[in-house]
Amino acid sequence: MSEKYVIGIDEGSQSAKITIFDLKGNIVCEDKYPLRPYNLPRPGYVEHPDDDWWDAICEASRKCMAKFQGDPKDILAIGLCTIRYCRAYLKGDGSLAQPALSWMDVRVSQPYEHTNPDVKYIVASSGYITYRLTGEKKDTVANYEGGWPVDVDTWNWSEDPKAYEETGMPREMLFDLVMPGDVLGYVTEEAAKATGFPQGLPVVATSNDKAVEGLGTGCMGDKTACVSLGTYTAAMMEGREYLRDTKAVWPKFSCMPNKYLYDSNGIRRGMWTVSWFRDVLGDGFAKEAKAQGMSPEELLSKEAENVPVGSDGLMTVLDWLAPVDARYKKGMMIGFDGRSDRAHIYRSILEAVAMTMKRHVDDMTNEMGVTLDQVIITGGGSNSDLLMQIFADVFGIRTVRNEVNGAAGLGSAICAAVAAGAYPTFEDAVKNMVRIKDGFEPNEENHKLYERIMPIYFDITNHTDAILKKTYEIFE
Repeated sequence: MSEKYVIGIDEGSQSAKITIFDLKGNIVCEDKYPLRPYNLPRPGYVEHPDDDWWDAICEASRKCMAKFQGDPKDILAIGLCTIRYCRAYLKGDGSLAQPALSWMDVRVSQPYEHTNPDVKYIVASSGYITYRLTGEKKDTVANYEGGWPVDVDTWNWSEDPKAYEETGMPREMLFDLVMPGDVLGYVTEEAAKATGFPQGLPVVATSNDKAVEGLGTGCMGDKTACVSLGTYTAAMMEGREYLRDTKAVWPKFSCMPNKYLYDSNGIRRGMWTVSWFRDVLGDGFAKEAKAQGMSPEELLSKEAENVPVGSDGLMTVLDWLAPVDARYKKGMMIGFDGRSDRAHIYRSILEAVAMTMKRHVDDMTNEMGVTLDQVIITGGGSNSDLLMQIFADVFGIRTVRNEVNGAAGLGSAICAAVAAGAYPTFEDAVKNMVRIKDGFEPNEENHKLYERIMPIYFDITNHTDAILKKTYEIFE
């Protein structure tokens, strides 16, 4: 019997990633293509240029398929995962009527206003890519939360007319919804030519990107949380019901039908800040790293390993992207002295990510009334031994990372495998396709020091917000 394969599409904020897996969750081949810089036409507006979502998927998929050495007939299905909270406006023929909105755009949190007569459909990013791949006006229900007229109990469009009035979205402007794990449609001849995917291949619905990541990490039970290190960094846990009136727990649709995922509060532009600092160092540093046979991040981590816990008092506040309800906020670094260098700054950023997520996870688990014994770290940042150890030391519990850190791609592939009948349940697929790579135990001395630092760290903005409000009046 020949080997069978599934494809996972993971389109995030910074790139489109295409991965072909075997049915044991091993990566057969993969490739990615970066998204272009956002257009920022006015404050609060963050738009994707031209047809960037689709173009990046086409470029990445063609490169990935060119690497594939197996028989395309042995590929069973494609799982489609795209970034959540985005919005696209389509013409009647399914093409973009205007630039697609990033999740960072203030308009995605506001009711839709029908000011462009060319707009016939309003969809999430996954709906647009579904149409480009299959020609079907369908999408996964699990990517429609926050600002959409969805009934979270029935997993379908609401039957309450007020829901459409409040969101400004008439039902006729919305695609039909399917459950995660259902087939959305089949790759068309046109899409096959553009992507290199086999024509007629089933395209399978997943969920919102964080839920797909959660599935791809095997995050299950009420003793384990997963921290997703991305442009938006957040934690998640498996949920049993749709909680209401919570302050630190955000229930979302799971990647498994009729189940839920609990989201924590997060860091806007979390790991993006690492990329920002790398780029600030310039080409000279990149060349220095290359000469040593390392990436810039690897060299920074190597240098930062020699910086003491707490970065000699240098602390970073990760407000590089202000929340909508506090536009005055700014990122900052406080505590420089003569010892401070680029390694201190880098470690300080990593410590800020870990400490901020510790607070968000504590808020979530305290509200849920549970105690964790393990944290799964996923995303590109989990490749760093230094960051993994910092998380273990800050949280005071074991942190682990999986063999596949591109968990959204694996989660998409798991959905495809279940839809294709390779596994009878999602649980069976996770058991066979997800594996832990290694773990990090906390250093008790370091943990105690972080416990002393964190109350001071979280008090910083109580003193600096007043200053930032004044400067916002000047630099708004």
